[in-house]
Amino acid sequence: VSDASGCSMIALLHTGAAKFPQNLLPRARQAVRSLLLAGVLKGYGSIVSRKLASHGFGASMAAMSSFPPQRYHYFLVLDFEATCDKPQIHPQEIIEFPILKLNGRTMEIESTFHMYVQPVVHPQLTPFCTELTGIIQGMVDGQPSLQQVLERVDEWMAKEGLLDPSVKSIFVTCGDWDLKVMLPGQCQYLGLPVADYFKQWINLKKAYSFAMGSWPKNGLLDMNKGLNLQHIGRPHSGIDDCKNIANIMKTLAHRGFIFKQTSKPF
Repeated sequence: VSDASGCSMIALLHTGAAKFPQNLLPRARQAVRSLLLAGVLKGYGSIVSRKLASHGFGASMAAMSSFPPQRYHYFLVLDFEATCDKPQIHPQEIIEFPILKLNGRTMEIESTFHMYVQPVVHPQLTPFCTELTGIIQGMVDGQPSLQQVLERVDEWMAKEGLLDPSVKSIFVTCGDWDLKVMLPGQCQYLGLPVADYFKQWINLKKAYSFAMGSWPKNGLLDMNKGLNLQHIGRPHSGIDDCKNIANIMKTLAHRGFIFKQTSKPF
């Protein structure tokens, strides 16, 4: 019986009586991993983590057991802020361009790209925009243009090894607006090309609905509430929204959710 075998294994680990021959270690590792993923050892997590290390399993084994592997080496969490007003101004222009590089194995943030962008069509931010995003005029004045920022994104992607064909990465956004509407729309207006890596992404709202069975009408606020997470920073701050997205992804991954591309090919 799985429960009995699980408890027996815990007992052996706990008492120190388990002495695993080297040739049996791979099978023992797999057994513990399977029991953890199946929930048999629920409630024994801290004991298992301590005892795995004492029997030569190592911390990496305990970490691997906490959630199944993802399909991507890295997730690139992105959340634009753009010029806005009521009624809406046209064209909208990106004024904050943040990306978090999330390790697909550990779901931890490994690197950050963050720049503010100077708008050129409507260079003066509206009071509504500043109130919503927290971005004041002095934060965008004198900053690089979108074309320059996109060049720096490409340099950052290369430096982080994300342009290597053997490395699988994908962008993650809260909704489809950022990469389906905002970036291609502004690039078209300015006559700029859109890099191929921006043409496929994961919509976190869709991923959350697949995992939790409900649609987050209020975006990050609903997802944090549904997962009992504390909201990080200020709503509609691009970099803070990215941190919230990363935290939600990590929580869903630890619950066993496997993230998949949700956008349709261009």
